Amino acid sequence: MDLLVYGAFAAVLAAAVAGHLRGHRKREAAAVAAAERAGLSSGDGPRAQHPAINVDWCIGCGACVTACPEGDVLAVLGGKAALVHGNRCIGHGLCAEACPVGAIEIVMASPSMTADLPALSPELETTVPNLFIAGELGGLALIKNAINQGRDCIDRIAERARLTRLDPGPPGPPSLDVVIVGAGPAGLSASLRALELKLRFVTLEAEEFGGTVAKYPRQKLVMTSPVEFPLHGRFNKREISKENLLEFWATAAKRDGMDIRTQERVEGVVRDPGGRFTVRTTKSEYRALAVLMAIGRRGTPNKLGVPGEELPHVMYSLLDAEAYEGKRILVVGGGDSAVEAAMGLASQKGNRVTVSYRQAEFKRLKHRNQVRIQEMIARMGLTVLFNSKPTRIRDQSTTVDVGGQPKEVATDFVWIFAGGTLPKTFLEGMGIAFGRQDLSGAAATEAEERGEAQSV
Repeated sequence: MDLLVYGAFAAVLAAAVAGHLRGHRKREAAAVAAAERAGLSSGDGPRAQHPAINVDWCIGCGACVTACPEGDVLAVLGGKAALVHGNRCIGHGLCAEACPVGAIEIVMASPSMTADLPALSPELETTVPNLFIAGELGGLALIKNAINQGRDCIDRIAERARLTRLDPGPPGPPSLDVVIVGAGPAGLSASLRALELKLRFVTLEAEEFGGTVAKYPRQKLVMTSPVEFPLHGRFNKREISKENLLEFWATAAKRDGMDIRTQERVEGVVRDPGGRFTVRTTKSEYRALAVLMAIGRRGTPNKLGVPGEELPHVMYSLLDAEAYEGKRILVVGGGDSAVEAAMGLASQKGNRVTVSYRQAEFKRLKHRNQVRIQEMIARMGLTVLFNSKPTRIRDQSTTVDVGGQPKEVATDFVWIFAGGTLPKTFLEGMGIAFGRQDLSGAAATEAEERGEAQSV
């Protein structure tokens, strides 16, 4: 009898193991196929921070794959974790936190991938001493990262301010410890920290309170991880609407009395030989020991360069999809912003939405957007024209080249999401270098200047 029981148990166990192995092989085959589709050898890899995997330590448990909220960025191949869609990584770092053996380190992309990013030290300092960059402008798009970076930059600035207080200098505006440029996630977090540490500061915003987040589509869910907000403690919500997030920030700003000056654009930042910055804006001029740039990366929207692009029904950002009903709409682009706008517009009553994308498939979408767009194509009649590009825009129609053949698409509105021209010239005018740099020289110079200032 015991032999029968043991035999039955062994059979069940063998079946379970076989099923697990079949599932594992199926998942690995899918991961291999995804890696081949991603074209890892083509150089279309990570653009900023991403996981680097020590395969000698990796035990192939897959915890990193499960932890990643962006879809198949990582996969287990041949019993080891591997980077499959590096271009989809936006720097959560959750994979590194989930790895039980510490086999993952978050690193920056190669110099060839970061040529259009400002050169930053590990402390987020640019090649100009005491001029820092936080958030999206430094290559990370995640709100959690922006919040953490804004706070951390102010900690470094505060430490230096305690060591060195500027002399009054020549007659003019009073000196500040820091000018914070931008009132988005990084700028607001920095402002709260500056208040907490009793720094002398001002926050300048060229447009409206909330920065880039204020321009998200209405009710867009902003994915956040738990973060620590200065003066307000831990913020635990992982999904929150744009409106609720802005309301939280506005309440914090009002309660704590932050000096945020909106509709005041910075036109120039100059550092004098003594280390003092002069920040010139459309309304005033400020002097400070340090400057924190938290202005985002979008800059000026890229144009297609086609006839009719100047017409009034052609737009480059979508603030409220619900304002459009019963319209014929063309969305140009294949990134997350374009796809999210298209899905929002297609969800409104009576809209007929067409997406024009120059590639043969969507390659750079977040996993959740990849799934949703396929569902909406199937359920709601959203049309996607791959291998296509607009060639002429008219009042009521747009000519689209689809695989070499012209196609007329009826359009009441056209949205173009072709990225933006980075504020590179603006930043280079401050002396900021781009691409991978050896910042040891700048750091040494900055240290010497701090020492000289202390001895005065």
